Amino acid sequence: MKLQRTFAVTKRVFRDIKNDKRTIGLMLVAPIFAMFVFGLAFSGDVENVNVIIVNHDQGFQMSNGENVSFSDKIIFNLDKKVLNIEYMDDENKALQKVKDGKTYAVIVFPENFTRDTYVGIKNFKSTSAKFNTSSTQFNSTSQLNGASTQLNSTESSSNQTQITIKDDESVVNIKNAVMGTVQNAVTTTIENEGMDLPIKVNQDAVYGKNADFIDFFVPGIMAFIVFLLTTLLTLLAFVGERTSGTLNRLLATPLQESEIVSGYAVAFGIIGTVQAAFLLAVAVLVFNIMIVGNVFLAFFVVALLAVVSQALGILLSSLAKREGQAVQFIPFIILPVFLLSGVFWPIEAIPTWLRPFSYLVPPTYAVDACRAVMLKGWGILKIWPDIAALLIFAVLFLVIAVWSLKRRED
Repeated sequence: MKLQRTFAVTKRVFRDIKNDKRTIGLMLVAPIFAMFVFGLAFSGDVENVNVIIVNHDQGFQMSNGENVSFSDKIIFNLDKKVLNIEYMDDENKALQKVKDGKTYAVIVFPENFTRDTYVGIKNFKSTSAKFNTSSTQFNSTSQLNGASTQLNSTESSSNQTQITIKDDESVVNIKNAVMGTVQNAVTTTIENEGMDLPIKVNQDAVYGKNADFIDFFVPGIMAFIVFLLTTLLTLLAFVGERTSGTLNRLLATPLQESEIVSGYAVAFGIIGTVQAAFLLAVAVLVFNIMIVGNVFLAFFVVALLAVVSQALGILLSSLAKREGQAVQFIPFIILPVFLLSGVFWPIEAIPTWLRPFSYLVPPTYAVDACRAVMLKGWGILKIWPDIAALLIFAVLFLVIAVWSLKRRED
């Protein structure tokens, strides 16, 4: 194989692309458009959730004669950005609004909520002093509700003070937002009152401190877009060469199959690398995502995935005789990446029996490496297994593509 002839093929590919304005648009505009769509759609938090508060709490008179309402203080500490609060006295009418789809949840404070809360805290302190367990501490990722107050969405208990949340749980994100907001308000109120939490939860991030969902999401989207577009571009371009007869004319020249495949690989590898640069620029400048590690290492990983993608595109092109058949491969390209590579949800959330198939999908390694670099600050010494896997995929796909081209010619 001669590099001069390989680069001659690469030059011819770029010359053809230069004369095709739509392909240029697809290469440059499509990835940026996709990044904006996914980024804007998934970067927002749940806000303005309609809820109804039914407060039966009568308050509690302290020893100094002051009448306090623990429920009012909790309501005051609710995040009004997340919850759009309406007040009602009739619990049944409020619940009917949930059933009619006009609101998502009814938050009910019982009649003796304040009294039972203070009595429960007092009893807890007495018990904890007796058994000397007041220093109990656990490490976790978020603060739970304290004292004897418990959030319960379905049942009540005579032994515990409860805030009952009757909600529509068909939308899990909204359910979690409502529950989390109420829990945070309870914890904040207890702390503001100077009460000791029976269980203290400390958060000490090792990686990803102050990271948002968009910081987790964007590295996966970058890999997904580069893989999809580069594979499709290469697939359609190579099939187009076949249908137009250009490939047969190239094979009639002294060019070897490996030189043709390598020439295309260089051309579309460069295109994929440019796409990766555009996507990374949008991620940093527009969405201001967190990058703890070396940004150039993250770029290298995505660029390496682009090389793997074009190799896969050339390989798949050997199975299609015309462009219409090539389009039929799109579901088989998108769905495995969408479901198995960890782009939209962690691999740990995939069923155990299906999880091994994730490691047969090249973007899995690129997504893992990009997140490790951008969110954890890992260097090449820690992500080298992912890089090695991508290199193996690239070589394997190119070798099979050359073999399939020779076999087709024979």
